[in-house]
Amino acid sequence: MQIAIRFARPYSTVQILNNGQTCTESLLRRNSVTTHCLELSMRKGKSKLIPEIISIDGDTSASENVVVSLSACKRTLEQEAEDLRRSFALTRTIAPFPRGQRSKRRANIKHAISKQKKLDSGAFGCHFEKLWGSFSEDKRTSFTYLDCLWFYLYRRQPYKAKVLTWIKKKHIFSKNYVLVPIICWQHWSLLIFCHFGESLQSKTRTPCMLLLDSLQMGNPRRVEPDIRKFVLDIYKAEGRPENEDFIYRIPLLVPKVPQQTNNEECGRFVLYFSKLFVEGAPEDFRVEDYPYFMNENWFTLEGLESFCEKLGTLNGLPLKGWRTSGRLKKKT
Repeated sequence: MQIAIRFARPYSTVQILNNGQTCTESLLRRNSVTTHCLELSMRKGKSKLIPEIISIDGDTSASENVVVSLSACKRTLEQEAEDLRRSFALTRTIAPFPRGQRSKRRANIKHAISKQKKLDSGAFGCHFEKLWGSFSEDKRTSFTYLDCLWFYLYRRQPYKAKVLTWIKKKHIFSKNYVLVPIICWQHWSLLIFCHFGESLQSKTRTPCMLLLDSLQMGNPRRVEPDIRKFVLDIYKAEGRPENEDFIYRIPLLVPKVPQQTNNEECGRFVLYFSKLFVEGAPEDFRVEDYPYFMNENWFTLEGLESFCEKLGTLNGLPLKGWRTSGRLKKKT
């Protein structure tokens, strides 16, 4: 077996091919935006292909490719391959290629994604990038975002330092808001950092965090310990003077937002949360005025469906073909 990993930037996709051949197709190519792939090649005999797709964002300011040879690893190649499979298990989406003639094995990735009901990380990243590009220049100046898998990768020790390096290049302490899509336990939610460059004593701009979750029955606060460790390490990596006590005093607010009605809608809710928050967020967020517009009646089912269809059409990756069970679920 031969294993090679190529890390590339700024936005990447991973395709893990079990007992197969090299995957070279990039999931995202949009206009003048250059797409680079993080590729994992695994060769072993002449077995059939079973692709699994996941996306990882890389350094948004660089474009070099780094080829990492695993020959120097202390562990055996078989164990390394098993570790890699396990590391991506949480967001795995299996879509076997047809087993017919060789020419038919090259599946159309766009078509495969458009048929998925639950968004995998590759499709989510594609839609989020398109959504971000639709915002005005003023919004993109006062907001920024972290890639949808950075938090997930941060929680895995081998990637932690690299993720913190990527985040430093986002200059989050000069922004009013930072959108952080989170994928945990195969569920999407939206974390938002508010006014991280300000003091807790500020009367007009209060540093705080918002966690928008469309499945609050799943207890969103169970991820809070990891969130606070994440934020603490971001402050340390930036060389900020704030200590651990400061980090644990930053409020983490979980507003009662509209709720999904099945197990497949969370990614679409997070995309819509992102759009509406960017459009409606006040320039100065004050905890005293919380929750602002974020409540159970924040938006309608029709608005959500219209947003998904429009965004899918713009991307060429349709989000239609799904529907909730008639009305938005309210938190009881």
